[in-house]
Amino acid sequence: MDLSFSHFWGQMVENPLLMVAVLLTLGVILVNGWTDAPNAIATCVVTRCMSARSAIWMAAVFNFLGVFLMSMMNATVAQTITKMVDFGTNSHEAIVALSAALFAIVVWATMAWFFGIPTSESHALIAGLTGGAIALHGGLEGVNGAEWVKVLYGMVISVFMGFGLGWIVCRVVVMLFRNVERRYTEKFFRVAQIFGAASMAFMHGAQDGQKFMGVILLSLFLVNGESTGQAVQMPIWLMALCSIIMAFGTSIGGKKIIKSVGMDMVKLEKYQGFSADIAASIALFFSSTFGIPVSTTHAKTTSIMGVGAVRRLSAINFGVVKEMAMAWILTFPGCGLIGFIMTKIFISIF
Repeated sequence: MDLSFSHFWGQMVENPLLMVAVLLTLGVILVNGWTDAPNAIATCVVTRCMSARSAIWMAAVFNFLGVFLMSMMNATVAQTITKMVDFGTNSHEAIVALSAALFAIVVWATMAWFFGIPTSESHALIAGLTGGAIALHGGLEGVNGAEWVKVLYGMVISVFMGFGLGWIVCRVVVMLFRNVERRYTEKFFRVAQIFGAASMAFMHGAQDGQKFMGVILLSLFLVNGESTGQAVQMPIWLMALCSIIMAFGTSIGGKKIIKSVGMDMVKLEKYQGFSADIAASIALFFSSTFGIPVSTTHAKTTSIMGVGAVRRLSAINFGVVKEMAMAWILTFPGCGLIGFIMTKIFISIF
């Protein structure tokens, strides 16, 4: 299939439904930028290593680099998304169902942002697409179980790896700096945490950016009647487009999420913020390398919990943790149901 930008633009002009699907995908990326990306910089802000404005702009830059550079190295996460659901062979109904699923994701993500809950855009994306495929087929035959199970792996991996690495990295940091005067460690970790936040923002772009590139590829496959299981070389224009939109989204929002993740859940010092950022970055790098779509929110929040557990379990505000867990649990049925309903409505209208 021709994936050049000129061909892509020509198809969008000729097919309004494709244009709607692409615009909705870009809308989801934009929402992801302002709701999910702030997780990457929350610890850096609340430990006063950077101002919120400076940290948000830094995250925007490194989100851009993460999407662009990591996709050039390994785009298997995007391939997983394109294979996860089957919207059938009717190209018209398929692109309508995809648009409905994307609309559901925007609604769900906006609600999460309004209430300041760092819900997972990755899970919302997967749930919305799955709900749309089920609605279109009238059953589960539109869901590729072999690919969908990677989501379950990702949920377990991101939680346990995030918590475990957070605990381990923080313990190692404490051991290495136990005999160093506090005034020196404060200076060191002020700089080190900026590095950690930048790496976290980079890996957020690498994970989530690829997922949404996969959705745009999926829309192109559906319009052209191509198999969604084929492997393709990710076009540079698509990497650049998703990178810019995500970076822009990050630049225009995020303070509510920063407060929920970085201040309400665990009271952090600089060395703890650094430990959480490095732990989450390692977890996301591992997952991206092996093509497992995981939640950056899960990885970051559980790494913060792991860091907090080094001091004592009571240092973790389990009320906030419970609130986040409920949001994660509700995302699959909630966003999936919205995707199902919107698909039925869109099909009847269009």
